[in-house]
Amino acid sequence: MTIQDIRKLSDAELAEKVFELKSELLSLRFQAKAGQLDNGSKITICRKDIAKCLTVENERKKAAAVAAAK
Repeated sequence: MTIQDIRKLSDAELAEKVFELKSELLSLRFQAKAGQLDNGSKITICRKDIAKCLTVENERKKAAAVAAAK
């Protein structure tokens, strides 16, 4: 998932995407512990996608705070 795709999402969609990615990460961690995960880089990719989503959320919150302060 690219940052441009994430920026196109609405706030509600973004929050839903973060929840979805966190549940996927949990599932991947369980698979890794059970020895069923065939590609360990999926965990890294999922973590990076979560970070991208949270970054965009924080950018929007800061922009709203600055706009409200003016």
